[in-house]
Amino acid sequence: MKTSYLLLFFFWINCSAFSQHNDPKIRVCDNIYLQRISVNAYVHVSQDDISGFGQVSSNGLIYVNNGEAFLFDSPASEASTRALVTWLTDSMKLKIVGFVPNHWHVDCMAGLAFLHSQGIPSYANQMTIDIARSHHLPEPRNGFTDSLNLKLGDRDIRCYYFGAAHSLDNIVVWIPYEKVLFSGCMIKAMSSGNLGNTADGDVKAYPATIRKVKARFPDAVIVIPGHGNFGGIELIEHTLQLSVR
Repeated sequence: MKTSYLLLFFFWINCSAFSQHNDPKIRVCDNIYLQRISVNAYVHVSQDDISGFGQVSSNGLIYVNNGEAFLFDSPASEASTRALVTWLTDSMKLKIVGFVPNHWHVDCMAGLAFLHSQGIPSYANQMTIDIARSHHLPEPRNGFTDSLNLKLGDRDIRCYYFGAAHSLDNIVVWIPYEKVLFSGCMIKAMSSGNLGNTADGDVKAYPATIRKVKARFPDAVIVIPGHGNFGGIELIEHTLQLSVR
């Protein structure tokens, strides 16, 4: 009988986790929705026109704790960023207290100027700041080199730079409490058959960078790529295999 109760308990735990990952989409507007992936984290998915690529669906992360939130990557336009932030503040009653872009591309920080206009602090790899400046783009205001520890209330947010891959400056964000890894465009969805756009990256360095990510986060439960469906650590291995072809 005790064994039966244990089996039922573990079945309930697994079902609860599965249901969290499959919550209904929360529609923000025509081109943006949220997907709740854990108690305190949401993926924001937006579709915008990106020059040279057409309509592109991009992922970002929202981490929430006690009415405050950090935003990781903005949608790929200022208008979409404004719509997302307005919805988060008006409908979810959240105060956005920080922003971190994965790298300097438009699908990560197109909304930076608007976020600054709202008084939201921004943090980024110093390389991201330097590249943005060289391209005459709005610049994140607080830089780091190898790693950065941030706090959202009593919860840790850890940002790491492991090396070049999709871009020279791409980072990952680790949420230890949730075991969520926001990897951005360096990690590819399982549906991806190649590494995608690497024009601003380093394909030779790519495998070494992914191996560092794989070694550092063996216990990641949810891995969020820059585009496509999120999943688990299998996305890291899939990207590694793509990078060594």
